Amino acid sequence: MDAEGTTAKRVVDEVSGWLRVFDDGSVDRTWTGPPEALLLMEPVPAFDTPRDGVTLHDLPGDPSLRLYLPSPPPPEGRREPLPVFLHFQGGGFCISRSSWLMYYQFYARLAASVPAAVVSVELPLAPEHRLPAAIDAGFAALLRLRALARDPEVELLRSVDFSRVFLIGDSSGGNLVHLVGARAWEEEEAFWSPLKVAGGILLQPGFVRSTRSRSELELRADSVFFTLDMLDKLLALGLPKGATKDHPYTCPMGEEAPPLEKVRLPPFLVGVADRDLIRDTNLEYCEAMKKAGKEVHVVITEGVSHSFYLNKFAVDNDPTTAKRTEELIAAINDFVRRH
Repeated sequence: MDAEGTTAKRVVDEVSGWLRVFDDGSVDRTWTGPPEALLLMEPVPAFDTPRDGVTLHDLPGDPSLRLYLPSPPPPEGRREPLPVFLHFQGGGFCISRSSWLMYYQFYARLAASVPAAVVSVELPLAPEHRLPAAIDAGFAALLRLRALARDPEVELLRSVDFSRVFLIGDSSGGNLVHLVGARAWEEEEAFWSPLKVAGGILLQPGFVRSTRSRSELELRADSVFFTLDMLDKLLALGLPKGATKDHPYTCPMGEEAPPLEKVRLPPFLVGVADRDLIRDTNLEYCEAMKKAGKEVHVVITEGVSHSFYLNKFAVDNDPTTAKRTEELIAAINDFVRRH
């Protein structure tokens, strides 16, 4: 008990630096790791005066969305409808917010470079909301986009081509690209019209197995944002209770998952980092998809690790990370133009 005679809460689970789970079910996500990492977690407020090549708009709802629009728009003669990226952030289903600077600095750049509209989804977090909550929210975001596509009064989205929607996700957000894409493609085209999911982009997706892969055993974590301890504990908190990492949500190429041959999916681009702890299971997923006859384009980025492009410090100060990030954006742009 504390000084006032009330029973103090007890920590029953912890992911070092990131979150603590208490015996009453509450969760504390106060960052307790290196203070220099805090800048990447700062929320970026919405703004309508162009900055970094975009304007940024919040669309409250269920789920809430954040819209990046390239600004200023291209000259009149070169103006084409903008493809749409529907973005799912990573964080092992348990941490991170789509408003954080780490996401803003990359997705503002992507929106301005392609150019494209980027719509980030505010996802529910586990363990308060275990999977499939984030999958349901991703699908609900697609339904919101469909409603916006059918509403001619939405001035902000007049320049958007809803027939070219690309799902995109970082780390565990890449899992959502696969899972939401599969659910979306269960429906007939008329259900979505005029919206169409034209493709998916999975950036170092959180695909794993219960047994350690060779890359998990041999590579060393080089960032507080991704360690084996985080991988194990966040997925244990994010998956349905009692599930292992062999669950279809984290191992769609595994024995517990539906056969990939029977899963309808749009074309995918999968980004793999050669120093990523989960590189080998990423590659296993790509090979399983190809074997199942799916259209999969694989981009292997050398010399960098998990979600390298989200680390603003490295992107700004390390020439290798900066170059690899440029190459990744170019690969995404090429994929979008071909689909």
